[in-house]
Amino acid sequence: MESRKPEFVPDQPSLVRPYSLTSGRTSPAVELALEALIQAIPGTDDRSRDLDNINATILELCKESPSVAEIAARVGVPIGVARVLVADLVEAGHVQILATLKDDSSDAERRELIERVLSGLREL
Repeated sequence: MESRKPEFVPDQPSLVRPYSLTSGRTSPAVELALEALIQAIPGTDDRSRDLDNINATILELCKESPSVAEIAARVGVPIGVARVLVADLVEAGHVQILATLKDDSSDAERRELIERVLSGLREL
């Protein structure tokens, strides 16, 4: 008989402590800015069945290229937990980090990023 993990429902309160989702880890393996856009890598859908429910949910969200902050809000976990979970998915090859701002980014690039993040947050 196959055991099933409890279904993760982002809009409902969870009895699981956030630190247990990351096995107590508080630092992401990959540096992630809050505004960094995360995108699912094409062809990872078939590998998502190996993921637990919260990671599968994050992978599904990443088809829309949300920011790390948006992922945290939509999944309902603290930003630190989201950063660790997203970094794990990056290392596993499920998602990629899209280019973020650099020191020499133009004002137009900065404005576009801010508008995208605000737009995503408004949708929540």
